Amino acid sequence: MRPLKSAGMALRIARIIAKAILWFIGLSLLLVIAFKWVPVPVTATMLMDENGVTKDWESLDNIDPNLIAAVIAAEDSKFCEHWGFDTEAIEQAARENAKGGRIRGGSTISQQTAKNVFLWQGGGYFRKGLEAWFTFWIEAVWGKERIMEVYLNVAETGIGTYGAEAGSQRYFDHSAARMTADEASRMAVALPKPKSRSVRNPGGWLARHGNSVERRIGIVKRDGLDACVYE
Repeated sequence: MRPLKSAGMALRIARIIAKAILWFIGLSLLLVIAFKWVPVPVTATMLMDENGVTKDWESLDNIDPNLIAAVIAAEDSKFCEHWGFDTEAIEQAARENAKGGRIRGGSTISQQTAKNVFLWQGGGYFRKGLEAWFTFWIEAVWGKERIMEVYLNVAETGIGTYGAEAGSQRYFDHSAARMTADEASRMAVALPKPKSRSVRNPGGWLARHGNSVERRIGIVKRDGLDACVYE
């Protein structure tokens, strides 16, 4: 009788796991579909932020094209070419990280958006697997314009500050609808580490990186590297 009991227990566990997987798939797809149209109200990162949350959702029409071009130049120059994953960037990051020194990421804007909206900060293979799942679906359901809009509204732009509008008001005292190339580049290069990178008075490597991104804003616009955002 013991083998039968063990088999029954294994079957019940398998059913529970199967139901949990189906619930996860259904709920995750429901959220993806909903957020294609509805502003993201809050994220796990915001909920866990001890500094509080200042945010102000704005449509992409109310965010200056300079910032869109700047984040593409700084974070993901192939944003309009890939379907969520830049394999070359991932491989290059892995090679550079293996050599030691400053850790380099290989995440696209789509991956960062998936992480920021649906998951939590930090690494680990489990979270990266979930990130890949959500990245695939937002690429398929949202499209590039919506991905960029959500990214620029939920990304942490400073201590307790989220989104382009709140960041622009904090650092430049005006709306994100009218950002200069210099302002946009300074905000873009601070995005990976908004709590420690200065937007108002960057220095050293950060200032040089910002100047480089500012120059590349013109290249992004000239070569249409941001064209998918406006289709």
